[in-house]
Amino acid sequence: MSSSAKAGIGVVVAILVLSLVGAAFWYKKKRRRATGYHAGFVMPSPASSPQVLGKTNYSAGSPDYKETMSEFSMGNCRFFTYEELHQITNGFAAKNLLGEGGFGSVYKGCLADGREVAVKKLKGGGGQGEREFQAEVEIISRVHHRHLVSLVGYCISEDQRLLVYDFVPNDTLHHHLHGRGMPVLEWSARVKIAAGSARGIAYLHEDCHPRIIHRDIKSSNILLDNNFEAQVADFGLARLAMDAVTHVTTRVMGTFGYLAPEYASSGKLTERSDVFSFGVVLLELITGRKPVDASKPLGDESLVEWARPLLTEAIETGNVGELIDSRLDKNFNEAEMFRMIEAAAACIRHSASRRPRMSQVVRVLDSLADVDLSNGIQPGKSEMFNVANTAEIRLFQRMAFGSQDFTTDFTQSSWDSRSRDIDASGSRPL
Repeated sequence: MSSSAKAGIGVVVAILVLSLVGAAFWYKKKRRRATGYHAGFVMPSPASSPQVLGKTNYSAGSPDYKETMSEFSMGNCRFFTYEELHQITNGFAAKNLLGEGGFGSVYKGCLADGREVAVKKLKGGGGQGEREFQAEVEIISRVHHRHLVSLVGYCISEDQRLLVYDFVPNDTLHHHLHGRGMPVLEWSARVKIAAGSARGIAYLHEDCHPRIIHRDIKSSNILLDNNFEAQVADFGLARLAMDAVTHVTTRVMGTFGYLAPEYASSGKLTERSDVFSFGVVLLELITGRKPVDASKPLGDESLVEWARPLLTEAIETGNVGELIDSRLDKNFNEAEMFRMIEAAAACIRHSASRRPRMSQVVRVLDSLADVDLSNGIQPGKSEMFNVANTAEIRLFQRMAFGSQDFTTDFTQSSWDSRSRDIDASGSRPL
């Protein structure tokens, strides 16, 4: 065969190969367009570290889509389609609404197997993209403790971000302490709730890797089962509210009345800030008062500031009378009461470094050891907050006492504009 004939055959073969490749590419593209494309979801990796594998080629309601996503659920945490959650909450109906908070609205739902769940729709889609949201959800999904509300699953659908939790049936500590017409919460239940929630928070701080700072500990985030066992909710959500690029949030984190004083100047929340917030919860259990109550006399609106001198007197003299919830009618164990008073006083110290770790608080509340929470401080001698920062502190007081809502939905711009209205001559420490 001549060289020219061989060259001609080569050209024909090359043309045939190119034609086949082009036909295959055209067929694949046409099939993808016909099958449908769900642009709102990025599949999580089945590996331990979530990665973006690509987009799914199935419409959200198709059986193939559900089957594909079930394969990528993380351990006990499964993926839900938005349609599934819409259906089990009756279209996120008002009658299914359990509550609303700084991170979003919560609806009750019931899965096909009869399991009751609480579905949280995060405000603004949670503030993160698919990759970041997936990473944070994976961290939360690894957390399992009897005193922490378990994450059942999650949903990412276009700009919607939803989390599905176990439903805890007996409402919140806030409801039982402050709800209108509620019977008096017995002292034994208060002790159980304090010890259980302390264990849950200590687990987040000291046994999780990476550690989790709650950033919004309050009585309405402590859920109760029918035996008054406490389960702490909403841990990890503060990170989900952060911007994917800057990793900061423009919302004021936490809830007024529970925020540690250092947050006014630094804008940062740490484990010791969580300890302060938990100390406020202990004061609620001891006194039966709300963290902030504008109906109280001027100067006594803040539970923490009202309680400080009474805590000092109780520890120095043993006189606890004015502190204790009068509704208890002296039906409490004095040794347990005094231990809780000591723990509360240590938790709400002005100086963050002088506050105990949550594991120390757990030991005190569990009566497992004679733990020294003084950190070298004599009663009533805790380091006062820096006077130079009292402008920010007065800002906190005005923002807290000006509203009975006490939620955290303030933008950074409103925070800045309010701070400009405050003179720096105040001297009262928070």
